[in-house]
Amino acid sequence: MTTDPARPFGRVLTAMVTPLAEDGTIHLAGAQELASHLVDRQAHDGLVVFGTTGESPTTSDGEQHAVLEAVLDAVGDRATVVAGVGTNDTAHSIEKAQSAARLGVHGLMVVTPYYNKPPQAGLLRHFTAVADSTDLPVMLYDIPPRSVVPIEVETLVRAAEHPNIVAVKDAKGDLGAVAWTLARTDLAYYSGEDMLNLPLLALGAVGVVSVVGHLVGPRLAELVAAVESGDLVKARAVNESLLPVYTGVFRTQGTIMIKAALRELGLPAGPVRPPLVDATHEQLEQLRMDLAAGGVTL
Repeated sequence: MTTDPARPFGRVLTAMVTPLAEDGTIHLAGAQELASHLVDRQAHDGLVVFGTTGESPTTSDGEQHAVLEAVLDAVGDRATVVAGVGTNDTAHSIEKAQSAARLGVHGLMVVTPYYNKPPQAGLLRHFTAVADSTDLPVMLYDIPPRSVVPIEVETLVRAAEHPNIVAVKDAKGDLGAVAWTLARTDLAYYSGEDMLNLPLLALGAVGVVSVVGHLVGPRLAELVAAVESGDLVKARAVNESLLPVYTGVFRTQGTIMIKAALRELGLPAGPVRPPLVDATHEQLEQLRMDLAAGGVTL
């Protein structure tokens, strides 16, 4: 596990899918197998469990508890396990945070409350209330395409005053806002949008919370290392090689396509839960071509 305070959750993390059995129930052994694969063979030093890619909106608190416990048992001694605990209900988010803390997770990810469109004062109160509820380090997740409301720079500056709020997973697509937040806080930034991994790292992000990391973790580690060493020529080359992978996975919803790819590779994934739908034959064939162009063979 990482001990670098500048990189509180590691360098390469993936928002891990939640493996399901064919009948749609949680596959705990599959979750352990996939977590071990990501850490041992895909160069991950951390995992985010029950981000959006983990189908958090359609899994119960009990299911999430069981998966977190299984993943901790599998890799908790050699990777940072971050629990996605954010909801659009502050009280419920606090309950989830405290439950995850009791299990022994190493950190929490708290997404901007979605659907109810809180003002910035509401965001700040929500984030600090969750951060107050445990002693764990917190990563805020800024993703306006899903939450509607962005976390504004001034709100991030205020949030950064909380000793437990140490990082941001950024999927806002506003590089200027990221630059200003990095200039005004000591928050550790993680790229939460694979297509923007390189520019975010170049601005000063310390790592990635990826979706394509399920497939190309070692190359993401290479990308982070190249930027860190100042070798932007190499970083651009690695990033260019990954473009077909980024495009292929996000032609439709990322969870759908990553689960399709993992199934083809014989790794635990299973179906998605409604309202998501599994990839069609045509989508799978397009994904196969995209990934092949990016050096990944299904």
